[in-house]
This record gives sequence, C-alpha cells and structure tokens, in this order.
Amino acid sequence: MIANSPLEIPSDLSTDQPAFIWFRHDLRLDDQYAVATAAHIKAGVTGVYILDEGGRDDWKFGGASRWWLHHTLERLAKALSERGSSLVLARGNPRDIFASLLEALGPVSILATAHDGPFDRKREEDVASLAKETGGVFHLVGHNRLYPTGTITTNAGTPYKVFTPFWRSIGERGEMPNPIDAPGSFPVSEGWAEKVAEWEREHGDRLGDWQLLPTAPNWAEGFNELWQPGEAGAREQLDRFLEHDGPQHYGDERDRPDKSATSQLSPHLSFGEISPRRVWAETMGRFGNRSEPFLRQLGWRDFSWELVRHNPDFMDVNWRSEFDHFEWEQNDEALTAWKKGKTGYPIVDAGMRQLWQTGWMHNRVRMIVASFLIKDLLIHWREGELWFWDTLVDADLGNNAAGWQWVAGSGADASPFFRIFNPVSQGEKFDPEGAYVRKFVPELKNLPQKYIHAPWTAPARVLADAGVKLGADYPKPIVDHKAARERALEAYKSIKAA
Repeated sequence: MIANSPLEIPSDLSTDQPAFIWFRHDLRLDDQYAVATAAHIKAGVTGVYILDEGGRDDWKFGGASRWWLHHTLERLAKALSERGSSLVLARGNPRDIFASLLEALGPVSILATAHDGPFDRKREEDVASLAKETGGVFHLVGHNRLYPTGTITTNAGTPYKVFTPFWRSIGERGEMPNPIDAPGSFPVSEGWAEKVAEWEREHGDRLGDWQLLPTAPNWAEGFNELWQPGEAGAREQLDRFLEHDGPQHYGDERDRPDKSATSQLSPHLSFGEISPRRVWAETMGRFGNRSEPFLRQLGWRDFSWELVRHNPDFMDVNWRSEFDHFEWEQNDEALTAWKKGKTGYPIVDAGMRQLWQTGWMHNRVRMIVASFLIKDLLIHWREGELWFWDTLVDADLGNNAAGWQWVAGSGADASPFFRIFNPVSQGEKFDPEGAYVRKFVPELKNLPQKYIHAPWTAPARVLADAGVKLGADYPKPIVDHKAARERALEAYKSIKAA
C-alpha cells in the first residue's frame, strides 16, 4: 500500500515494535511519510541508508552525485541524532543488509518511500519478501512526486504519452494536499539503541569508508562554495528563490544563462532533500497562478518518471523504435572536445565548462549542448546521457533520460529531430551580451559583443586586440554548423524512409 494524504498509519503496523526508516532518494525529514509514520513508533526508530552498487554499472552514482551524497548523509545523520534517532550506514544488497539486521535484532517494521526506478522496485520486492519471512512488516508509505506515479492517467486509464495533457490533468485535480512537517523528535528506547549500536559496530560502515569524495585530483574543490547539500540547504535555496520573486519572473527569464533566474533546486529534488509538494505549497502560497511556468517544471519531472516506470529500459533504449536504425558516428576525438568544452562554439563550450566547474548547467544550455552532440556531431544521445550522469550534481535517472531523448527526437513528446539548434544564434539570443560566455570561456572575455559567439568571424585585428589566437588560445570550430546540419538531416531521412 502507498499511503497518500492525509497521513494514514497502516493498520497492521504495531507501535510497540521497533522500526527502521529505509532512506534512499528521499534524504529529508520534512514531508516524508515514512518519517512521519515512524514518529508514532514507541519502541525505537533508526534510519538506514544502504549504498547499493549491485545494479547496472553505468547507473551507479556518478562522481558529482557521490560528492553530494557524502555531504547530505552527514547532515541527515545529524538531523536524526538531534531528534533522538540515528542513521545506520551499510554497503551491499538491501535484502542482505536487512537480513543481517533482522537476524540480530528480531522482527521489526521497515518503512520506506515508494520509488519508481526499475532497480528500486526490485529491491522493494526483495525487502518486502524478507520482512514477511521473518515476522516483520514492510510498508511503502508515501511517494516523492506531486502525486504517486501511475495515478495521473488518461480517461482510458492508460499512461500519458504527451506532457501537456498530463500537466492539465494535474491542474484538474484541484488543490494540492498540504505537506507534512518534520517530527520534532522520535520516541527513545535505550534498549533498542544499544542493540542497533552493537550491530553497527560489527557490521556497519563509516561514511568515510565509502570514499565518496574525490581526492587526487580534488575536482570538486570549488563545489563547497556553490552548494549546500542537505535538507536545510534545500530550504534555504527555496527561500532565496522565493524572496527574489523567482517564480514570478521565471517564465520570462528562465532561458537566460547570463541571469540567475532559475531556482537551482534540482540537486535537492534529485536527492529528495525537499519534496516537490513542499516546493509547490510554498510557491503557490506566495505567488499563486503567476508561478505556473515554474511549477510546470515539477510536472515535467513527474512526467519523466512516468516514462521510466512504464518503460523500464527508457534510460538505454529509444522510446521511438525507428531511431534504432539511426546511423550514429563513432568519433572519440569530437566527443572528447565536447566533454572538455573545446568545440570552438562558445555557448557550447561555456556550458560544458560550467558543468565541469560547478556540477550543474543551465537548462537552456543543456538543450544547446545536447543538440550539438547529437545533431552537429551525430554522436549517440546515450554518450551525453552518461556524461551528464557522471558530472551533474542533480543527476536524476528520469529527467536525464527524458531530456536527452527529448532533444534527440527519440523520446515521448520529443522535439522533432529536424529541430537543430544553431549554436551561434542560440548564444546571441539567450546570452546577448556574452556575459555567460565571458565567465566560463575567459580566453574570449575581451572580444567585442559582435563576435563573442562566433570568434572565427572576427577580423584578424579584432582577434589580436582581444588577445585571441584561434587554434592556440581557443579552438577553431570542430565542425561547420551549416554542413553538419545538412548531414544530420540526410541521416534522419534514412530512418524516415526505412
């Protein structure tokens, strides 16, 4: 059973039996139904986080996510401790870890939030089966979406394949259920805490054992100044966005990477440090329907996970099967240039360097760099998806796959393949003064505005005055966009004719 709002305490949950809160992609206490339910347990409550790396190798946490995970687990452990509980860390298969815990501690209740990834659902089934075998109970309590995945359907009861009617259906639901505040404390049981501590000494891990932080080199050194992982950081980021009237201006300015017009809540949402329902409630409470363009992004996030839930291989396989016949190119040199921000197209290079330096990239620029990789270079969208997965602090299985397939034209409700972004005109339109490029591609900072997005068109004297030598200080374009566009359209014709 997945409880929705208001909070429903499962009828077979004994408050006299100790409980584990199994944290996964929901590293918060606020508006967390598993946490709110656990607050009613009298016999002791302990949080558990299991580093589960037994699934597909390419969907283990990427480097940037591992950095974030380390810091958010530190803060979650502290928040639980302040409320009379604790956080146990272990690495391995969740069924094996819980089997060890139950063998040592006896029957318990295991409370968890429902998640939508195919690997998550398999693990839920395994742990539910274990609990049943050992005399305990397992409950999925609540969700991490605006509404539970699978409940927003067409009139025929089928999943939506197009986002706009999906979003309209959310609006027709009426008022969003109110979020639930975090409990102030958990009942303390000294006997239970001692048993857990004994198991932890023998079988548990210390956070440092996982070596989540980069060391040689420490490529995340600047992240500490940019991000504050954890639930408190998420609330501060939301408050900052609201205080600056962000939702009100979002619709007009969200495409401008040279402005601070987006919420930058994406990593906090990805790790579940803040619930989308909390974001919705706080935003609507201050701005009402004026915030619709911003709240629509929460709807897209839900829609992306609907696609994953109903298409478990969505991260790997084209949603539109005709793209299975597309003739992609293998070009390691061009792929490396794209990753390093050395394509010779300033808006593309600025985005890729922002990603490497900050672990994040502006959404408009994500579309530009994706279009360049897929259509100018004819490199498979999965190469970009995997690079983003490794380098983004907000790497999210649903959003990442949906975004890349949207640009490729291979996904549900996708942009058509023949919509090919011109990296020069995109830069001129959305970074008109070149401020974004100057920040992340500083070797071009002295170029006049007229040439900042196409430095190869600048006269030799202008380049010399700006201290730019093409091919030395900054690369020449690795492809001619006009020719690349024609090549991409020809390749697309071949699958249309198939």
